[in-house]
Amino acid sequence: MVNLKTEQSIDEMRAAGRVVAHALAAVRDRADVGVSLLELDRVAREVLREAGASSPFLGYRPRFAPVPFPAVVCASVNDAIVHGIPDGYRLRDGDLVSIDCGAKLGGWVGDAAVSFTVGKARPADLRLIETAEAALAAGIAAALPGNRVGDIAHAIGTLCRAAGYGIPDGFGGHGVGRSMHEEPGVPNEGPPGRGTKLRPGMVIAIEPMLIAGGTDDYAPDADGWTLRTLDGSRAAHAEHTVAITADGPRILTAL
Repeated sequence: MVNLKTEQSIDEMRAAGRVVAHALAAVRDRADVGVSLLELDRVAREVLREAGASSPFLGYRPRFAPVPFPAVVCASVNDAIVHGIPDGYRLRDGDLVSIDCGAKLGGWVGDAAVSFTVGKARPADLRLIETAEAALAAGIAAALPGNRVGDIAHAIGTLCRAAGYGIPDGFGGHGVGRSMHEEPGVPNEGPPGRGTKLRPGMVIAIEPMLIAGGTDDYAPDADGWTLRTLDGSRAAHAEHTVAITADGPRILTAL
């Protein structure tokens, strides 16, 4: 069931989204060679604490997970696609980092992700990140009343495939509201004109995930959370929480 939000509720969700945006900006600003992933998680925790927000990630345990998630950000480095658990790993020159963060404020959730490099960037990594961001922008542009979820998926998938990148099967965006994951699911590839019809009041997370090697294959780490590319190639992830409105898509997790 898709839960439609009022204009007031969307404004309140924007407050939660703003906390996520500030947390991601703070983490990105802190990230540098020699900084540990645990330090980045602490930065995000402090932003949430100062805003009076809680984390929908911390303690979250879906059916596939062997243990509850122990952090407030997912920190995925290099060949890790998503769901990386922050640990003592210290960032190295040239690392590609994807940070996914959520915040719950006033009972509403915001969810977003960003990818960036540390130190001297590889040109191939910059292209990968730029394509993830372009795919996100294309998906957002398709988030119009009267369109369908498939139109978002088609916009994302077409751009990613044209660039030669893989798309991990079975992972994509989702509805957002009182809970972090609501209906509808928002795939990153598929035929246009299919799926749930977009209506004003819907709020969704759009999140392209790209695999540089061009394959769609991945496998979970021993921790049961981190998903890694099977070919060892790098991955990038970009995400915003977006409200469908009569005036067009409204990004709730932008600065």
